[in-house]
Amino acid sequence: MTLLRRRGLFAAVLTLLLALGMASPPAAGADTPWWEPTARPAADSQLNVTGEPFKGTDAQGKVRGFVDAHNHVMSNEGFGGRIICGKPFSEAGVTDALKDCPEHYPDGALALFENVTGGADGHHDPVGWPTFKDWPAHDSLSHQQNYYAWLERAWRGGQRVLVNDLVSNGLLCSIYARDRGCDEMDSIRLQARKTYEMQAYVDKLYGGPGKGFFRIVTDSAQARQVAAQGKLAVVLGVETSEPFGCKQILDVAQCGKDDIDRGLDELKKLGVSSMFLCHKFDNALCGVRMDNGTIGTAVNIGQFLSTGTFWRTEQCAGPQQDNPSGNVPAPAEVTKLLPAGVKVPADNGGKCNVRGLTGLGEYAVKGLMKRNMMLELDHMSVKAASRTLDLLESAAYPGVLSSHSWMDDSWLERLYRLGGFKASYMSGADGFAKESAGTRPLRQKYGVGLGYGTDMNGVGGWPGPVGPDAPNAVTYPYRSADGGSVLDRQRTGERVWDINTDGAAHAGTVPDWIEQIRLSGGQDTVQDLMNGAESYLTTWGATERHQAGANLASGAPASASSTEWNPFTSYAAGRAVDGDNGTRWASDWSDDQWLNIDLGAARTVGRVSLDWESASARGYRIEVSDDGTAWRTVWSTDNADGALDTAVFTPVQARYVRVHGTARATKYGYSLREAAVYAR
Repeated sequence: MTLLRRRGLFAAVLTLLLALGMASPPAAGADTPWWEPTARPAADSQLNVTGEPFKGTDAQGKVRGFVDAHNHVMSNEGFGGRIICGKPFSEAGVTDALKDCPEHYPDGALALFENVTGGADGHHDPVGWPTFKDWPAHDSLSHQQNYYAWLERAWRGGQRVLVNDLVSNGLLCSIYARDRGCDEMDSIRLQARKTYEMQAYVDKLYGGPGKGFFRIVTDSAQARQVAAQGKLAVVLGVETSEPFGCKQILDVAQCGKDDIDRGLDELKKLGVSSMFLCHKFDNALCGVRMDNGTIGTAVNIGQFLSTGTFWRTEQCAGPQQDNPSGNVPAPAEVTKLLPAGVKVPADNGGKCNVRGLTGLGEYAVKGLMKRNMMLELDHMSVKAASRTLDLLESAAYPGVLSSHSWMDDSWLERLYRLGGFKASYMSGADGFAKESAGTRPLRQKYGVGLGYGTDMNGVGGWPGPVGPDAPNAVTYPYRSADGGSVLDRQRTGERVWDINTDGAAHAGTVPDWIEQIRLSGGQDTVQDLMNGAESYLTTWGATERHQAGANLASGAPASASSTEWNPFTSYAAGRAVDGDNGTRWASDWSDDQWLNIDLGAARTVGRVSLDWESASARGYRIEVSDDGTAWRTVWSTDNADGALDTAVFTPVQARYVRVHGTARATKYGYSLREAAVYAR
């Protein structure tokens, strides 16, 4: 019998098995454990896991388990539907789910995206089930990594929270093979719907609605209930380049405040709990943290094709920096997309994007806070991230995330101080363990755990093989970190994956990677990860409960040491408490100036927010008084950076609050657009 005929016979038998495998659940009384499906197709991926998953919370009532804070379960539906090949599930079974894109046949030569970005040398075997000769792989960026059974194995290995970031990019869609439109919001809607369909599919395998391990949650209380049941809480997020249509063309915004409000309301209705405001390309909301190297040049070309402008850089004002865009040539397939005569500009040595958070971006940040949604700092330029943190600190808002190592780590303490959550990118086990050890003192200081962001289906690249003789080589079988399961090498069809020789090829290898981290960094690192789900849910819960504090200074009587004279407008003290950022108080052009706010009666004061005009203070102190005569200092600085400052201190009782400038940042005076006072 020829190979072709044998394959034909195999396919016929497989089709029959699939049809039989999706039959009704076993008869009542069958002794099927709650963690095992009752109707898994006969032909499907194996889990190679035994034992009951950990169920419930620890002795303190805290959720135990891992959190994948950045994954793209449905990105095969993004980018026009043909960038990520294969599906996370299919009603027709594994043969339909795990198959390559049509243009990848017969030998991968026409798989442009795979060949430009992946580990293939211009060719790959397109056959998925049952052989999987070339994919999924740690260095293949265009093949499905989130098949439902692989996610099931990650759950059985201890994962309790999964953030599914709905993702797309209109420009990438427009220049590649596609079978649908390129509107990013349409793609987000489709991916949200498909995620709910996947939940229903898994429920069917497990015996009915609500019985599956894959549970979509829309608030932290639901997530805690799901984790307490031992199942996987799935959170919806959004990571897209033009949210709400907010792209920019030649620096002109293509959206307005009404678009932002409608978009945020729609996302909230879809069940989305977190989002990025910009991703890869500068848009009408914020500038991005640039990519570097070859990928950076390619993305910069995409930026030009999408917006009409290349990235512009400058020297960074502080220690934080974006990724340098570099002068590395992009692949020819990408460069030829540029119009004739247009070239990527030479690197001027600057490492910071000149673009920060726009006015519309500030409106979007405040819109997220108004709706008690979490905001992702990753992918924001240094300027944008700094202003965003200023806004969040001014509101004492805890809902801030860094989910896959795209934030300058020197922002980390500001994030933790707010109550935010950090996850690190799924890098090699040795490097991940070393990074974890370096930031552990901060986590201990703030009592938080650590997450990981696998970025599966996210075109990022994943840990490669370490070799069977490496010091951190995993010995199979091994016991999961939560102690509830024993895991062997994972098998799908005829292919067996070994983390030592294959690297992290798909979501099902995540528990193996965590075992490798244990061997690299010890139990402390794994324990930090086991505390991750609880920390993420703590941030989410605090975000949901957050209420905007009352500004005690709003409309209050104000006086000042001096007022700059102008024949055309007033810079009187009251302009700093009138609720209008278009007005301001300005002092004479000398040091030792102050603005005094009368709260009308003794009030609890613990936070003061100052929105400076460009004529700001480098040094100033916050003073309080009971009678307007005797003053005491409650906070001070000699190194302020202007913009939006927030001083937080131990709450005190006082009627009067004074901002006392001691050193100007410019040759001009002190100038405040708004001064706000809060209880905390």
